[in-house]
Amino acid sequence: QVQLVESGGGLVQAGGSLRLSCAASGGTFSSYTMGWFRQTPGKERELVATITRNVGRIYSADSVKGRFTISRDNAKNTVYLQMNSLKSEDTAVYYCAATWGGNQWYPPLKSIEYRTWGQGTQVTVSS
Repeated sequence: QVQLVESGGGLVQAGGSLRLSCAASGGTFSSYTMGWFRQTPGKERELVATITRNVGRIYSADSVKGRFTISRDNAKNTVYLQMNSLKSEDTAVYYCAATWGGNQWYPPLKSIEYRTWGQGTQVTVSS
């Protein structure tokens, strides 16, 4: 069973940057589709970005396009989320998630489609 551990969260001023990392252990990382989600109190968990297994097809939410970039390093069993031009509305707990199987050309966009989750890392953007 794959286990996920996020790191890289913290406090940053608006306009700044952070890079989140998610290290996976167990299983075959290259066969997983990986996603980053975020959640604020009282709201549903929302997809930020996802990158599929094998072909590396990427989907990013409209709210982060042009600012956030998801990438993966299969040799290091790690997925990253580079966050630039951060805004106060990006403040949330960010979760890494993994799933397997499915169509490598069409990444799953719903949280229920992901099978394993990390513990989350807090990102706070001060205005």
